[in-house]
Amino acid sequence: MVVEKTDQADTKLATEYEILRRREYELITSLLDVLPRVDNLAEAQLVQMRDALFHADNPYLMVFVGPFSSGKSSLVNALMGKSDLMPVGVTPTTDHISILRWGEDPDRISSGTGVESVFYPSALLKKVSLVDTPGLESVFQKHEETTQKFLHRSDVVFLVMLATQAMTARNLEYLQRLKEYGTKVIILINQVDLLTPSEVEAVYDYVRSEAKSRLGAEPDVWLVSAKKGLQAQRGGTLDETLWQESGLDKIVHYINQQLGDVDRLRQKLRTPLQITQNVTQAALVSVQKNQSALDQYQNIADNIEQQLVAQRREQDKVTRKIADDISTKFGEAAINGSDAIRESFAFSRALGSLWRGLFELLSLSDVLRRGRGGVSYTQQAFERHRAFEPLGELPTIVDKLGPRLEGKDVQDVDDLVKYAQREIKGLPASIRQKVIGEVRAPSQYDRRALQAVRAPLEVIENDARVVETDKLDRILRNTTLYLVVYEILLLLTGLFASQLVNQTDSLIALIIVVLGLAVLGLVWIPVRGRMVETAYTNRMLALQKQYIDTLTEAADKQLAYSMQLRRDAIAPLTRLIEAQTTIQTEQLAKLQAAEHELAAIESSLTALGKKNILGL
Repeated sequence: MVVEKTDQADTKLATEYEILRRREYELITSLLDVLPRVDNLAEAQLVQMRDALFHADNPYLMVFVGPFSSGKSSLVNALMGKSDLMPVGVTPTTDHISILRWGEDPDRISSGTGVESVFYPSALLKKVSLVDTPGLESVFQKHEETTQKFLHRSDVVFLVMLATQAMTARNLEYLQRLKEYGTKVIILINQVDLLTPSEVEAVYDYVRSEAKSRLGAEPDVWLVSAKKGLQAQRGGTLDETLWQESGLDKIVHYINQQLGDVDRLRQKLRTPLQITQNVTQAALVSVQKNQSALDQYQNIADNIEQQLVAQRREQDKVTRKIADDISTKFGEAAINGSDAIRESFAFSRALGSLWRGLFELLSLSDVLRRGRGGVSYTQQAFERHRAFEPLGELPTIVDKLGPRLEGKDVQDVDDLVKYAQREIKGLPASIRQKVIGEVRAPSQYDRRALQAVRAPLEVIENDARVVETDKLDRILRNTTLYLVVYEILLLLTGLFASQLVNQTDSLIALIIVVLGLAVLGLVWIPVRGRMVETAYTNRMLALQKQYIDTLTEAADKQLAYSMQLRRDAIAPLTRLIEAQTTIQTEQLAKLQAAEHELAAIESSLTALGKKNILGL
């Protein structure tokens, strides 16, 4: 294995370089997750970013090319000190491009596109990535497009040829075509160990001469031996003499020389940095342009929300109007019922009440009721004052709510759908095509919430109409019955007391007292009536609240359904606006963060290789 000797400054420079390279790589990787989703960003700029990622992912790239069996794989193996890292044979063994990179553990990963990544824990690979290619015969027939990506991105191309077949007409043609890529080309003449010193010199001079005549410039020509390079590293100890004889030390020295050139390293890092800066700026411009469109989308969303709030307010107003009408009818029923109660418990009817109480006491009340057609006195009073007529109008009022709400719902949904469809047509094509689903009015309308409330409302109506009169009739009967008993007891007490009184004055006083108490007993009927009237009014108010609450709860359910109906109808547009808002916000935040990181990397790149205050 190659053992490298570097001083402290070289190590520091290499470390700084690697840290910056990783920062660039991670930044570009994160941006490539964002940029493809930026609307109106040219595909060419995404291609540039992928190219920048390649540069950032490969710190220093050396590409080995040459005919089949020219020893490319053997040279790569020799540089790694491992004879079987890349397959070697007398027949073509490499039918794909392999990138040899540093890794903590040996591994191979195929991309499925004819490119394989080979990872190996070599110190040299921390500085450079080596690319082993198929024979040039294959490259210029089947792999040219793929190989071109590596050739124009490489820092140096090694054209490998056998010493016994150096600078053939085909090799000259390969050299000419490689030169067209504009990348530095170094010729490696392999297997020089098979030639005598004089033959080596002759081949060397011939290759330089032919290359110069063909290219108009004299390229670097290095004499190498993969065989000696492997032999120099047997046993894990480097044979310095044999290593220099292999010529591979020139490749290692070249790498160290290139990586020790601060300006060159800066340029190596600046290339992907500049690409990233340009594309990020273009993406920010696109996002900012999209932001103005987003503001328009947000206005659409705000407008829709305001319309929905206004529509809900209008529907609530309809419900409140119905509730007010119901309150009015309950109020009328309460007033009419109160009049009937005051009539039933009026002081002017007190004497008549005594007769009714006496009949109750003698169990002859059924005779009176038959005389009134079986209807109680209280019921007659309620009928005379039409106490229940307002309650009979409640179903008609309630039945108005459903059609009013439904008619408004249908009209509102139709208006919203037309508005949403018009706004979608006005969106840019790139945004319009992202709409998922169709904006349209529903084909059905669910009325069950208000239909189901009819039964519980009828129970409350009947409770107010029937049960209350029965209860009042019982109270009236009991009151008159107690009054009769009171008056009889008072009369008997007065008769008994009169037997004990001998003086006329005392008898008159007794009579006056008895009559006063009798009249006072009669006053109890209107007092009791006032108490019953208050209780009746409070109960009607409670029933009114229960009735309105029951209806309002059902109306709220219907309104919740109808508002959801509106939202569902225009959901494709509102979902698009919400998604685009989220995407735009995230894109802007990530691109702005990338700008800050780019500035930080640029600053660190400027300081690359410079001595600090301690001179290190």
